[in-house]
Amino acid sequence: MSDTIILGIGTFASKALVLLLMPLYTACLLPGQFNTAELISQTANLLIPLACLGITDGLFRFALDSRADKPTVLKTGVGVLAAASAGFLLLSPLLLLIDYFIGYVWLIVLYVLAANFHAASAQYVRACDRPRLFAAQGILNTALVIGFNLIFLLRLDMGVYGFVLSVVVSDFIVGLLLLIFAGLYRDLAKGKFDPALMRELLRYSLPMIPTTIFWWITNVSDRYFVTWLCGDSVSGLYAAAYKIPTLLTLVCMVFYEAWQFSAVRDAEEKVQSEFFGRVFGYYSGLMFLVGSGVVLFCRVFVRLLFAPGYAGSWVYIPVLTAAAVFSALTMFMGSVYMVKKKTRLSFLTSMIGALGNVALNFALIPFFGAQGAAVATLLSFLLVFLIRAMTVQKYIKFRVDYIKLSANALLLGGICAVAVAALPLWWVWGAGLAIVMLLVNRRELYDCIVGALGQLRVWRSRRENGGAKKQE
Repeated sequence: MSDTIILGIGTFASKALVLLLMPLYTACLLPGQFNTAELISQTANLLIPLACLGITDGLFRFALDSRADKPTVLKTGVGVLAAASAGFLLLSPLLLLIDYFIGYVWLIVLYVLAANFHAASAQYVRACDRPRLFAAQGILNTALVIGFNLIFLLRLDMGVYGFVLSVVVSDFIVGLLLLIFAGLYRDLAKGKFDPALMRELLRYSLPMIPTTIFWWITNVSDRYFVTWLCGDSVSGLYAAAYKIPTLLTLVCMVFYEAWQFSAVRDAEEKVQSEFFGRVFGYYSGLMFLVGSGVVLFCRVFVRLLFAPGYAGSWVYIPVLTAAAVFSALTMFMGSVYMVKKKTRLSFLTSMIGALGNVALNFALIPFFGAQGAAVATLLSFLLVFLIRAMTVQKYIKFRVDYIKLSANALLLGGICAVAVAALPLWWVWGAGLAIVMLLVNRRELYDCIVGALGQLRVWRSRRENGGAKKQE
C-alpha cells in the first residue's frame, strides 16, 4: 500500500494530465490525422523491445535483486542496449518498404531510441528503490509532453509531426536528466561489463521480445484491421475511444509498479501463497469496480474530453473497458512468471492471446465493424487470463475466488450490454448493477480504504516526529 500510494501520486498525475490533452488532440487533428499519429506511435512501441533486445525489463529485474551489484548490472545492460540500438539504426531503412510510413520513418526511429534511453534510466532508478524519484520523473516527463504539445500543435501547427515529436523530445530530456542528476553516470563509471551477467540478462530478456510483440498484437493490431477494413475515420474514432479505458489501465499500472517490488521481496517467504491470494482478491475487486465506473460515465468523458466530431466513439468504450479489466487481471498472473523468472511461459500465453486476437479480428470485424475488434480484444484477454490462472498455480499456489470473480464478470458484462444497447434509462440499470457489484466487493473496498488511511497516518506521524526531533 505504501509503494502504491507513492507511485500512484506520480503515475496518476502524469497519466491523468495526458488524458486531459485529448481536447487538444481532437481539436488540432482530424480523425484521420489522429489515427496516423496513433499508428506511428504504436508501430514505434512494437519496435521498442526489438531495438533494445528487451533489456530494459531485464535491467529492472536483475537490479531489483538485493544481492546484485547494481552498477555492474547497469553497465552491462547499457552495453547491450547500445549494441542493439546500433543494429536497429542499420536496419531501420527497411521501414521504407511500408508505403504508409513514407515520410515518417525518421520519426519512428527517434521515438524508439528516445523511449529506450528513458526507459533504461527510469527502470534502473525504480529498481534502486527510489520510488519518489521515479514518480517525479514521470510527472516531469508528462509536463514536458504537455508543454511541447502546446508549442508544436497550437503555436507551430505541426500536426502529426508535432504529436510524435513532443513525446520524443520529452523522453530524451528526462533520460538525460536522470543520467546526470540521479547519479547514473557515477554507477556507469563504477560498474564493470560482465559477459556472464550479459548472458543471464539476455536469457531473461530475449523471451520478453516476442512476449511484448504478442501483447502489442493483442492490444493494437485491431486498429490496423479497423483502418484496413473500415477506413481512417472509423479507426480514428476507435483510437480515441481507446483513451478512456486508460483510466482503468492507469489504476492497474500504479498497482503493478508497486506490486513488482513486493512480489520479488516476498518471493522466498513462507506466507507467499496467502499474500498473493489476498492481494489478488483486493486487486480484482477494485479493477471491476473502477471498470464499472468508467462504463457508466463513458458518455460524460467523451463530451468533456473529445471534440464534437468524435462523439460517436463512446459506443466502443464499454467493451474496451471490460477488455482492460481482464488485461489487468492477466498482468497480475504474469507477475508470478516475473518472480520465478519464467519468461517462456509469458511468451507462450501471450502468443496464444495474439493468435486468438488476429483470428477473431478476421472473423468479427467484417460483420460488426469496429465493435467486432473491441469484442476480439476482450475475448483474447479473457482467454489468456484463464490459461494463466491455471498455470501459475504450479509455481505459487494461491487462492482465487472463482465464484466472486464470475459474479463480477457477469455484472460488468451486464453494465456493458445495457450501455452499448442504449436501452431506455440504461444508466439506471447500469447503476443498479454497479451497486450490486459494490456490495459483492464491499470487504475488499473497505480494506483498501482502511489500509490507505492507515499508511497516511503513519507518514503524518513520521513527519511530526521528525519535526519534533529537529526542534530538540
